[in-house]
Amino acid sequence: MGVVTPLGCKVDELWARLCRGESGVRPIEGFDVSIFKVRFGGEIQNWNPVEYLDSKEQKRIDRFAQYALVAATDAIRESGLDFAKEDRRRCASVIGSGVGGLGEIEAQFRRLLEKGPERVSAFTIPKMMLNAAAGCVSIQFGLKGPAYGVVTACASASNAVVEAIKEIESGDMDVVITGGSEAAVTPLGIAGFAAMKALSERNDDPQRASRPFDRDRDGFVLSEGAGIVVLEEYEHARKRGAPILAEMLGYGVSSDAGHITQPDENGVGAASAMTDALKSAGLAKDQIDYINAHGTSTPLGDVAETVAMKAVFGEYAHSVPISSTKSQLGHLLGASGGVELVISILAIRNGVIPPTINLENPDPACDLDYTANVARERRVRIAMSNSFGFGGHNVSLIVGELQNGSR
Repeated sequence: MGVVTPLGCKVDELWARLCRGESGVRPIEGFDVSIFKVRFGGEIQNWNPVEYLDSKEQKRIDRFAQYALVAATDAIRESGLDFAKEDRRRCASVIGSGVGGLGEIEAQFRRLLEKGPERVSAFTIPKMMLNAAAGCVSIQFGLKGPAYGVVTACASASNAVVEAIKEIESGDMDVVITGGSEAAVTPLGIAGFAAMKALSERNDDPQRASRPFDRDRDGFVLSEGAGIVVLEEYEHARKRGAPILAEMLGYGVSSDAGHITQPDENGVGAASAMTDALKSAGLAKDQIDYINAHGTSTPLGDVAETVAMKAVFGEYAHSVPISSTKSQLGHLLGASGGVELVISILAIRNGVIPPTINLENPDPACDLDYTANVARERRVRIAMSNSFGFGGHNVSLIVGELQNGSR
């Protein structure tokens, strides 16, 4: 597993800070926000990936692809994979992103207006294209199997993981580098989401702005980063003595087929994804030990997800521990599902439920166990991770510990 997040760019650091209940939300430093309605976010500040990319490479690759490369490099190092010993045609790269190289689009459009078309960079298209993260990872590690991007807004990373699972289940691939990456904390990103009234405007107290399931929530916090995992066919991993962290047990995918940005108020699509994930995994409802909720801190979304969890789990919905780690990280858009899958695996391996911070005044419509404010020790054998995106996209992933060293 590899991560780039506002709470740290190493998995161990991210986990430690999550369990302490820290927030990675802070005032934006990357550009002048003095005239903006929203002036904070989950920004990757002081970014300098010199250990991974030289200065020339950094200029040719947008930050969202840089984040993916750094997280993928760490994940591959941890996996112990040596691609020189692999059939590279059976190794793939499937990485999601919601908006891709938004910063490059902004920069080159300014150059076009100020200096004319001849001054637009030759790297504009390769840097802005949504498949650049998958392509860059494929190139970096010489992966000859499929390399493609997945775009389903805030569900992109989780959808990418589903496609990666399918690549392996089909028998075509042995290894897939997958997850999501995003770098949308830019002037247009902040202005665009603020214009939609989607963002919290708590400029006076940024670290308390993301407050999923709280009565006083007023929108999500825009964030950025990457979450990448190495998925590998079980027998292939076992034979090479890989350090197996967890097993992907099932998934569910659905669409609301309703509003382009608002969730179905009854959570029908979200419930369908969770139900299908349970069916795919062959699990009973009460076998889920933890749910990493989508929980973005929006007035409509948190209620809809709560309704959906009640519809799926019935009375057990009041017993299963739930948390929204977006309370600490903000919303990484197309990268969120990748980071939250990593967090779900860490919950399994460490026996700890990370908290939902800033949950001070629970919304009466959100009356489940959201692990308010303080992490909780509990054995987690199986976890569910939910991702829902603009466009009505719903994905639910189920991951579990490996039982007795075998499936």
